[in-house]
Amino acid sequence: MPKMKSHRGACKRFKKTASGKIKRERMNGSHNLEKKNRKRTRRLHQSTLVDSSQEKQIKRMIQA
Repeated sequence: MPKMKSHRGACKRFKKTASGKIKRERMNGSHNLEKKNRKRTRRLHQSTLVDSSQEKQIKRMIQA
């Protein structure tokens, strides 16, 4: 059986932390920022953790 390949799109979007959790960037923070208030744009540029319900799927995609 061939080796499992990692999902290249997922590898570019998600990173693994030292404790094993999955880190992601928030959506809507790249363009049309003049419409969004300053508080919202600051929050959108902070990274956050993936929800625990999807963590198993994403770990399987980014494994090598």
